[in-house]
Amino acid sequence: MTKIASSTAHLTKPPKAAPIPPLRNGDRLTVKEFERRYHAMPHVKKAELIEGVVFMPSPVSFERHGEPDNSLSGIAAVYKAHTPGVTGASNATLRILVGVSEVQPDACLRIRENVGGSSWIDEDRFLTGSPDWLGEVAASSTPVDLGKKLPIYEKNGVREYVVWRVDDKEIDWFILKRGKYQRLAMTKAGLYKSRALPGLWLDATAMIAGELLKVLEVLQKGIESPEHRRFVAKLRSKKK
Repeated sequence: MTKIASSTAHLTKPPKAAPIPPLRNGDRLTVKEFERRYHAMPHVKKAELIEGVVFMPSPVSFERHGEPDNSLSGIAAVYKAHTPGVTGASNATLRILVGVSEVQPDACLRIRENVGGSSWIDEDRFLTGSPDWLGEVAASSTPVDLGKKLPIYEKNGVREYVVWRVDDKEIDWFILKRGKYQRLAMTKAGLYKSRALPGLWLDATAMIAGELLKVLEVLQKGIESPEHRRFVAKLRSKKK
């Protein structure tokens, strides 16, 4: 009797996918490749793509960045709470429309798109477009915040940009006029008063000195001002 040999199908394993390279400071990448590598590194809390170049900040100190960042984001949150139609975030990814950049500003305020704002939450749940107000705390990052990010925000129509230069004990407030940033002049009382977000008032001297109660008192006066009431009424009318 002839013995028939049985054949066994040999299953081949699919080739292993190539490992995703890590992000490295100074890498030149497209936005798509930057996002792919960033998502593969969940332990990395902040990385930015600025005109196609990866920037990864070093660990931040409590006094030179952490505490000022908390204060700046805090006043933005208080203003947001009193201004229906305005929302904001801290350290959220912003997808830039013009150029090859994707950034994470320390503080952000924006008028919602359903009441006339120029930024929106895209299908991936990222902020996209032109927010109305961005804030950065700059210590070691001053050359990036003022040298590289400023023209990016300018080209992308961000209406106001605030940079707190911690080591210099200065706060710069820029407003967009005819497509170019100009410095916002302080009032005689030494206050910055936002043009894009009426009622957002800042006592820069008190902020730098860490006198938060005074900062909040000034902000509250802005929130109670006639211009803020008119602004809120305008936003509500647009929503209707």
